[in-house]
Amino acid sequence: MRSTRLAVLDLARGLAVVAMAIYHFSWDLSWFAYVDWPVAQGTGWRIFAASIAGSFLFLAGISLDFAHHTGIRWQAFWRRLGVIVAAAAAVSAVTYFTFGDTFVRFGILHSIALSSLIALPFTRLPVVFAVLAAALVFSLPFWAASPAFDGQVWLWTGLGTPGFASVDYVPLAPWAGVTLAGVAVSKIFRNLGLWQSLSGLTFSHRPGRLTRFLGRHSLPVYLLHQPLLYGLVWTAAQVGPEMDRSAIAFVRNCTASCQGTTATPDICQAACGCTLDYLKADGIWDKLLAEPENQSLRNQMSNRYSQCLADPEWQAPVN
Repeated sequence: MRSTRLAVLDLARGLAVVAMAIYHFSWDLSWFAYVDWPVAQGTGWRIFAASIAGSFLFLAGISLDFAHHTGIRWQAFWRRLGVIVAAAAAVSAVTYFTFGDTFVRFGILHSIALSSLIALPFTRLPVVFAVLAAALVFSLPFWAASPAFDGQVWLWTGLGTPGFASVDYVPLAPWAGVTLAGVAVSKIFRNLGLWQSLSGLTFSHRPGRLTRFLGRHSLPVYLLHQPLLYGLVWTAAQVGPEMDRSAIAFVRNCTASCQGTTATPDICQAACGCTLDYLKADGIWDKLLAEPENQSLRNQMSNRYSQCLADPEWQAPVN
């Protein structure tokens, strides 16, 4: 079974890729004011983004166990890890030039790389060890968090306050626990003979073949889809009519005012976009447009702006 791809796993990974593309395209549309969906701050959107990240990490754990449960294939492991690390570095570099200080310091690919290193030994151990390790990592934020982990050096741990906004942040705790859970579930399925039963599913119809194709090539699709989608929406914004002029003007003016403070331009723009999202989510954006001098509404706006600018846990959406 180690050398045989399971169609059901390729399908699951392909569905995660499709969900990721939907989320990113929605974020792009929201960013360029084509829609007023609260992609950056909405609870439902955050849950959606977290479920996508969790899916990739969980499937990474299953794939790791499939590849190494009968013996660690070191050459294949280091080759795969090298590709992921290189891709993670590329994402950091591209987002640095695109988004400035909100670039990806430790995103989903960084997390998959580190989680794979942590989870690898558990592919050769009884399932109980993977279960206990997953539980331990999941619990870390509840008892191991400390100001000692604050700042950039320890941001990968997830146990402190990183003090930055980022377009993608997936730290060790608790996310490596998802990969360990994938290893555990894979072992349980194997012990119960479920993988053998699922091997008969081929999903050979056209949608199934397309989805499995995306799953087999999830890494290049991940690297290419967002630049393509972002570029398409950006191009439409340049050649088409300006959408939601009031919102665009708000973010533009807010950013200009913010840049008179010590915050960087990128942080200012992110904080102003966050403020706009909150104003819409709070249901006061339209009221503020109708009554711009209403002091109560302006106070609520100021409070949201201060929260977005000062809250170190605020993040832009996952990539």
